[in-house]
Amino acid sequence: MERVRYVIVGGGQSADAAVKGIRSVDEEGAIVLIGAEPHEPYERPPLSKGLWLGSEKESGISLDTREEGAQLVLGTRVTAVDPERKTVTGSRGEEFGYEKLLLATGGTPRTLPGLQASERVLAYRTLDDYRRARALAASGARVVVVGGGFIGSEMAAGLRSAGAEVTMVFPEAEIGANRFPPELARAIGRDYRGRGVAVHAGRTVTAARSGAERVELTLDDGTELTADLVVLGLGTEPNVELGRQLGLSVEGGIHVDERLRTERPDIFACGDVMAFPHSALARRVRVEHEDNAIRSGHHAGRVMAGADEPYLHVPFFYSDLFDNGYEAVGDLDASLEVVADWQEPADGPERKGTVYYMDDERLRGVLLWNTFGKVEDASELLRKGERVEPGAPAE
Repeated sequence: MERVRYVIVGGGQSADAAVKGIRSVDEEGAIVLIGAEPHEPYERPPLSKGLWLGSEKESGISLDTREEGAQLVLGTRVTAVDPERKTVTGSRGEEFGYEKLLLATGGTPRTLPGLQASERVLAYRTLDDYRRARALAASGARVVVVGGGFIGSEMAAGLRSAGAEVTMVFPEAEIGANRFPPELARAIGRDYRGRGVAVHAGRTVTAARSGAERVELTLDDGTELTADLVVLGLGTEPNVELGRQLGLSVEGGIHVDERLRTERPDIFACGDVMAFPHSALARRVRVEHEDNAIRSGHHAGRVMAGADEPYLHVPFFYSDLFDNGYEAVGDLDASLEVVADWQEPADGPERKGTVYYMDDERLRGVLLWNTFGKVEDASELLRKGERVEPGAPAE
């Protein structure tokens, strides 16, 4: 058994950022990164954005983690952690001892009953999923995207831009209806339909049959769809199994304090799997977006290596939907009170503006639609938590 100073469980962007965070404080300590995928850590957003649009190539998404001097053990899942011996055990029998352990285990994509992942049904998450989808989604291929949220809307736009015949199926009233004010959700829906995306809003999949050549779906209104590929964009569940095995608090994610430590002071968590005290929202949250993955991973690495710094960052997230784009902080929850400040009408072709989400007079989220360079302003508003009126970020 090899003993090292740091063991990182996970092979995503957060794990890579942790390696680099450690190195910013400790240039020599031995690091082992154990990842379930066979690939070195890579950027995730291009899988649903730039790779489909042609603005990025596979050769450019590697994060070059090896250059930091970390030992990468890939294609291996950690199956057990012994906190008394301070060891982790891999699925191929590898065993490593640690002084500090980081759980960067990410999440597992949700599936639907009767529509499990297969060669033609992808619970979309990884580089291998992208490669499989790219092989099946040639120009003219029939693709059904199940889900109208963050990943579903991005994948539908990317696949359609690549020439596939795309159909979306989701239970909400419109694309992004749970996040956006009604006038904006309706405008997004019109945009997608105008670009040739068939949209089955308010519908669910009730039956599915996956064969070697096609997938046949039946919706709750009796509609039958045939697809060469089905992409599930339904969000993820945090991979908390190791945390549960260790007796940690794992409701809604592995609980950490403001320094990203778990209840065990030598074990940390970061990225999609952690539930952390959000400094602006004043409650524990889990965030499944790139900025939080990178910033929390880097922060956890620094603290593991000896820095004594609270994680006070306000994570932001972003998306590109055909010609439209947005950045946001906090909660985008359409059930909250919404105050919209449109510089260009939401139902117009050049829609642009800011949307504020309020809860009992407290600001809970800010959406910047086709409005860029204002994330820090929005973050500061969220930290203050005060009610805002139209025009606040521009002041």
